[in-house]
Amino acid sequence: MQEINSAVETLVQSSNTLFILLGAIMVFAMHAGFAFLEVGTVRNKNQVNALAKIMADFGVSCVAYFFIGYWIAYGATFFAGAEELAQNNGYDLVKFFFLMTFAAAIPAIVSGGIAERGKFYPFLIASALIVAFVYPFFEGLIWNGNYGYQDWIESVAGAPFHDFAGSVVVHAVGGWLGLVAVLVLGVRHGKLKGGKMVAFAPSNIPFLALGAWILSIGWFGFNVMSAQTLDGISGLVAVNSLMAMVGGILAALAFGKNDPGFLHNGPLAGLVAVCAGSDVMHPIGALVVGLIAGGLFVWMFTYMQNKLKIDDVLGVWPLHGVCGAWGGIAAGIFGSTALGGLGGVTFGAQVIGTVSGIVVALVGGGIVYTIVNKISGLRLTETEEYKGADLVIHHISATNEDQS
Repeated sequence: MQEINSAVETLVQSSNTLFILLGAIMVFAMHAGFAFLEVGTVRNKNQVNALAKIMADFGVSCVAYFFIGYWIAYGATFFAGAEELAQNNGYDLVKFFFLMTFAAAIPAIVSGGIAERGKFYPFLIASALIVAFVYPFFEGLIWNGNYGYQDWIESVAGAPFHDFAGSVVVHAVGGWLGLVAVLVLGVRHGKLKGGKMVAFAPSNIPFLALGAWILSIGWFGFNVMSAQTLDGISGLVAVNSLMAMVGGILAALAFGKNDPGFLHNGPLAGLVAVCAGSDVMHPIGALVVGLIAGGLFVWMFTYMQNKLKIDDVLGVWPLHGVCGAWGGIAAGIFGSTALGGLGGVTFGAQVIGTVSGIVVALVGGGIVYTIVNKISGLRLTETEEYKGADLVIHHISATNEDQS
C-alpha cells in the first residue's frame, strides 16, 4: 500500500510539473505575440528594434526576477544545491519559470508604448529595475499575502482582493507603468501638427494580426494554467476567457468602425479584463466584461490621442492599464452570486486592490524612469528618430533600405 501511495504521489507531482511547464511555454510563446503586434504597428524603420526589444527584455527580466524579483515576491531563492532544487520533480523551479513569464510581460507591455523613440540600453536597465523591484513588490502583496496586505483588505472590505490571472497584477501595472514611460518620453516628432495628433499608419497589418492571434491563443495558458496544479484546473476559466475574448472582438468591430487595428486589439482587451475574475464569473458575465473592455479600449485610445495628446504607440495604457483596471473591478461585480458568479469577492476589495496596483505602478515607474532618464536619457535625438531605431541602434534595416 505504501508503494502504491508513493507511486500515486510521484505521478501527481510529475503531472503538476508538466502542467505548469506547458503553461510556462504557452505564456513564453505570447512574447512572440507582443513582438509581432509591435512590428506590425510601428513604421518600417523601427521593426528590427521592436523585435530586438522584446527578446532583450525577456533575457534581462529572467535574470532580474531569478536573483531578486522572485525573492521579493515569494521569499524564495535558488542558491541551494541542484539536488534540493530538483525535489518534487522540480515543480518549484518550473513554477518560477511560469511566474517569470508573467513578470517579463511587464517590459513587453511598456515596449509597445515607447516604440519609435526610446533608447535601447537605458530602457533595458529600467526594465531590469522594474522586474526586480516594482512588479514583484505588488505581486507579493497580492499573490503571496506579503506584509498582511490581503488580510487588511479582507478586514475592511469583507474579502481579499481577487486577481486570479493578473488583470491588475500584470496588465494594469504594466499599462500604468507604460503611461509613465510615455509621458516621460513625450510625443514623437511629426506626430503633433497644428495642435492635432497625426496618425502614422501601421507598417504591416498581417504582422499585427499575427501578433494578436499568438497572444489570444497563448492567453488560454495565461489564464487556465494560473491554477498551477491539475486539481485546480477549471473549464469555467477557459470558457470565460473565450466569451470575454469574443465580447472584445464584437465591441471593437462595432465601435472601431471596421478598423483592423482596433479589431485585432479587441480580443486582447477582453482577455485582459477577464483575467481577474475568470474563475468566478458566469460566462454571460464574462461576455459583458469583454464587450465593455472592447468598447472601452476603442474609446480610450481615441480620447487619449485626440484629447489628451498622449503618444502611446500601441495603446498599452488603454489596453492593459485601463482595461486591466476595469477587469479588477469587474471581478467584484460579475463574480458576485447576485449576477450568477461563484461569490467570495466584494466590490470594495476589488476597488482597493485595483487602485493599489495603479498607485504602485505610478510611483514605482515615476522613480525608475525619472532616475534612468536623469542619468542616461531615455529618448533618441530628433535626427536619430528620423533615421529610425533600426539603423541608429542596430545598424540594419528590416528591408535593407533606409526608409524614413
